[in-house]
Amino acid sequence: MSTWIAIALTAAGCYLVKLLGLSVPSGVLERPAVKRLAALLPVALLAALIAQQTFSTGHALTADARTLGLAAAALALLLRAPFLVVVASAVAVTALVRAVGG
Repeated sequence: MSTWIAIALTAAGCYLVKLLGLSVPSGVLERPAVKRLAALLPVALLAALIAQQTFSTGHALTADARTLGLAAAALALLLRAPFLVVVASAVAVTALVRAVGG
Protein backbone atom coordinates (compact mmCIF):
# COMPACT_ATOMS: atom_id res chain seq x y z
CA MET A 1 0.00 0.00 0.00
CA SER A 2 2.88 2.39 0.70
CA THR A 3 3.94 2.15 -2.96
CA TRP A 4 0.60 3.57 -4.07
CA ILE A 5 0.86 6.37 -1.53
CA ALA A 6 4.31 7.25 -2.90
CA ILE A 7 2.95 7.21 -6.46
CA ALA A 8 0.01 9.44 -5.48
CA LEU A 9 2.29 11.90 -3.64
CA THR A 10 4.68 12.01 -6.58
CA ALA A 11 1.83 12.65 -9.01
CA ALA A 12 0.44 15.41 -6.80
CA GLY A 13 3.90 16.96 -6.45
CA CYS A 14 4.43 16.94 -10.23
CA TYR A 15 1.02 18.54 -10.75
CA LEU A 16 1.77 21.26 -8.18
CA VAL A 17 5.17 22.03 -9.75
CA LYS A 18 3.51 22.32 -13.17
CA LEU A 19 0.76 24.54 -11.69
CA LEU A 20 3.38 26.72 -10.01
CA GLY A 21 5.14 27.22 -13.35
CA LEU A 22 1.91 28.16 -15.07
CA SER A 23 0.93 30.62 -12.33
CA VAL A 24 4.05 32.78 -12.70
CA PRO A 25 3.04 36.25 -13.97
CA SER A 26 4.05 36.94 -17.56
CA GLY A 27 5.91 40.09 -16.48
CA VAL A 28 8.38 37.95 -14.56
CA LEU A 29 8.99 35.72 -17.59
CA GLU A 30 9.77 38.72 -19.80
CA ARG A 31 12.71 39.91 -17.70
CA PRO A 32 16.09 39.63 -19.49
CA ALA A 33 17.71 37.74 -16.63
CA VAL A 34 14.96 35.13 -16.64
CA LYS A 35 15.23 34.75 -20.42
CA ARG A 36 19.00 34.23 -20.17
CA LEU A 37 18.54 31.68 -17.40
CA ALA A 38 15.89 29.84 -19.40
CA ALA A 39 18.23 29.71 -22.39
CA LEU A 40 21.27 28.48 -20.45
CA LEU A 41 19.65 26.07 -18.00
CA PRO A 42 19.13 23.21 -20.50
CA VAL A 43 22.78 23.46 -21.56
CA ALA A 44 23.97 23.27 -17.96
CA LEU A 45 21.70 20.32 -17.20
CA LEU A 46 22.87 18.46 -20.31
CA ALA A 47 26.52 19.11 -19.44
CA ALA A 48 25.96 17.78 -15.92
CA LEU A 49 24.24 14.69 -17.28
CA ILE A 50 27.07 14.04 -19.74
CA ALA A 51 29.68 14.44 -17.00
CA GLN A 52 27.83 12.12 -14.65
CA GLN A 53 27.32 9.44 -17.31
CA THR A 54 30.89 9.71 -18.62
CA PHE A 55 32.97 9.87 -15.47
CA SER A 56 31.10 7.65 -13.01
CA THR A 57 30.33 4.00 -12.50
CA GLY A 58 28.11 3.45 -9.51
CA HIS A 59 29.57 5.63 -6.78
CA ALA A 60 33.13 5.78 -8.14
CA LEU A 61 34.81 8.11 -10.59
CA THR A 62 36.28 6.38 -13.64
CA ALA A 63 38.19 7.26 -16.78
CA ASP A 64 37.57 4.64 -19.46
CA ALA A 65 36.55 4.39 -23.12
CA ARG A 66 33.70 6.84 -22.57
CA THR A 67 36.20 9.51 -21.56
CA LEU A 68 38.15 9.09 -24.79
CA GLY A 69 34.90 9.15 -26.77
CA LEU A 70 33.95 12.44 -25.12
CA ALA A 71 37.40 13.81 -25.91
CA ALA A 72 36.96 12.82 -29.57
CA ALA A 73 33.59 14.58 -29.64
CA ALA A 74 35.12 17.70 -28.08
CA LEU A 75 37.89 17.69 -30.67
CA ALA A 76 35.36 17.32 -33.49
CA LEU A 77 33.42 20.26 -32.05
CA LEU A 78 36.58 22.36 -31.91
CA LEU A 79 37.16 21.55 -35.58
CA ARG A 80 33.58 22.71 -36.27
CA ALA A 81 32.45 19.34 -37.58
CA PRO A 82 28.75 18.74 -38.25
CA PHE A 83 26.73 17.25 -35.39
CA LEU A 84 26.50 13.79 -36.96
CA VAL A 85 30.27 13.70 -37.39
CA VAL A 86 30.70 14.67 -33.74
CA VAL A 87 28.43 11.84 -32.60
CA ALA A 88 29.97 9.34 -35.03
CA SER A 89 33.50 10.18 -33.91
CA ALA A 90 32.56 9.71 -30.25
CA VAL A 91 30.91 6.38 -31.01
CA ALA A 92 33.79 5.18 -33.17
CA VAL A 93 36.51 6.08 -30.67
CA THR A 94 34.57 4.55 -27.76
CA ALA A 95 33.94 1.33 -29.72
CA LEU A 96 37.55 1.13 -30.90
CA VAL A 97 38.94 1.58 -27.38
CA ARG A 98 36.55 -1.05 -26.01
CA ALA A 99 37.43 -3.44 -28.85
CA VAL A 100 41.14 -3.04 -28.17
CA GLY A 101 40.47 -3.75 -24.51
CA GLY A 102 40.85 -0.39 -22.87
